[in-house]
Amino acid sequence: MTTSATTRKTPVRAAIASFMGSAVEYYDFFLFGSAAALIFPVVFFPSGDEAALVMSFATFGFAYIARPVGAFFLGHFGDRIGRQKVLMFTLLLMGISTFIIGCLPTFEQIGWAAPVLLVLCRLLQGLSAAGEQAGASSLTLEHAPDDRRSFFTSWTLTGTQGGQILAALIFIPVVALPDEIKYTWGWRIPFWLSAVVVLVAYFIRRSLHETPEFEAAKAEGRIARVPLVPLLRDHWRDVLRVICCAFIAAVSTVFGNLALAYGKEVGLAESLTLWLVVVANFFALGTQPLFGKLADRIGRKPVFIYGALSSAALMPFYMLSMSGGNTVLTFVLAVLTFSCGYAAANAVWPSFYGEMFSTRVRFSGMAIGTQLGFLLAGFTPAIVTALGGVADGGWVVISIFTAVVALIAAASALTARETRDVPTAQLGLRAEKDQLVTA
Repeated sequence: MTTSATTRKTPVRAAIASFMGSAVEYYDFFLFGSAAALIFPVVFFPSGDEAALVMSFATFGFAYIARPVGAFFLGHFGDRIGRQKVLMFTLLLMGISTFIIGCLPTFEQIGWAAPVLLVLCRLLQGLSAAGEQAGASSLTLEHAPDDRRSFFTSWTLTGTQGGQILAALIFIPVVALPDEIKYTWGWRIPFWLSAVVVLVAYFIRRSLHETPEFEAAKAEGRIARVPLVPLLRDHWRDVLRVICCAFIAAVSTVFGNLALAYGKEVGLAESLTLWLVVVANFFALGTQPLFGKLADRIGRKPVFIYGALSSAALMPFYMLSMSGGNTVLTFVLAVLTFSCGYAAANAVWPSFYGEMFSTRVRFSGMAIGTQLGFLLAGFTPAIVTALGGVADGGWVVISIFTAVVALIAAASALTARETRDVPTAQLGLRAEKDQLVTA
């Protein structure tokens, strides 16, 4: 009897573990993004003006430099020793680095050494995040039944929404504090609280066993000694495709980070901009699983492409509404743009990307492809701010940038094979067979 026959699939437990792990990782990740927009320009840089904001957003982007490095490293071990072991490591690394950020001295205390230490911690966060989504998506996909892969893997990204909601809710009372408290010890509390969240996720995740697909590949000797070799030999087109599709993540950083600074610039209260993030992400908790179910019915490509194009179409209206004085309209457009538009692509990409690769290179393929694509997302706030996106009339710059990345992602998705009806055991094998034929 094969390992795949004796190892029971546990899709619900896998989805819960992935949800919780992603919530922890992205609580920490989005907490940094909110602080980069609202706190760090004052605490870690000398001027506190727009130049400080650009530098602060640049520290946010540094994690995206570390992520491709982490993708190669963690992807290798995820395909060599298993998804679950690597995911435990990423969880602890993110929690420790985030806690340390809350302990860092400020620019006033140690000068330029303060932002240097901040960048080092941010690089550790990036290394951790490089393996989290790819590993959690691979693990959940391989535990899921063939006809519900998109639904179950959508919970990995729904966890990121949960993490962002938690980060924003904890940060809202912080930004309401008097400046003498907010910029001294108040901002540190959310970073220290990450230790509690990590412990909860750790105990949930450690009980989850390895996937049947990986155990079967291991038992049958199909584990590659160096997964990068078959990945680049057999799946290089899929890696390029994932890189371009992953540009869509820039919509998330525009919405969750850049829009905070833009909203503040046009006169919105800091707490209100954070509530926009909370409400939109709350609705996404419900819409993303629905988009996952829809992709199991009609396919991954149409749902992903809809998400990309609707993000491009709705973003200008959302950004314009911030300076229009109608708060209700701004909240409605926030929900439409993020929860009913971008959420479609966000929910589907774990299955869409993961199904392009075979079991023995899935972790590496997803990690490397997404993290190279996410580089653009990481530096989007800094790039768009430097181009005038946070100045008066900056909504035009933000909207054009969003439209360009969304169109690139949609065009790349059009070139992919639809994998809705392909059995899990057969995923990615067509590319490997094609390579053998042409060799």
